[in-house]
Amino acid sequence: MSQRKRILFLCTGNSCRSQMAEGLLRTDHGDRCEALSAGAKPAGYVHPRAVMVMAELGIDISPQLSKSIYEFLPPKGNPPDVVIGVCSTADENCPTFPAAVERWHWPFDDPFHATGSEEELMSEFRRVRDEIRARLDQEFGRTA
Repeated sequence: MSQRKRILFLCTGNSCRSQMAEGLLRTDHGDRCEALSAGAKPAGYVHPRAVMVMAELGIDISPQLSKSIYEFLPPKGNPPDVVIGVCSTADENCPTFPAAVERWHWPFDDPFHATGSEEELMSEFRRVRDEIRARLDQEFGRTA
């Protein structure tokens, strides 16, 4: 039996995009991939709107934690197989991983910076969530 690939989603704050990506990968492709997320400068929380839009899909990301990318670096951390940068800022500020770690770049808009009414804000979080899911399905194929 082959070992599941460890995939880490990286963004600056690890509160919105990378958290949604972690939940989506775990739910839709967890049979083949171990989903992880971290931030270059972690916010220390998972954004409540990210939790709400994921709950709309039946995915609970409320237990997930905002973590630092340094938790996945040697000597203390166990590096992932793949790091997927979901924003350009975090990708630019990402520390160097061992050579065997693949680096992918999938930039998505940050819904944290959206403005407008509550419905407009939620709509932006949903749009980004759906774009992340579509990209994951494109890369890994839909299994769930």
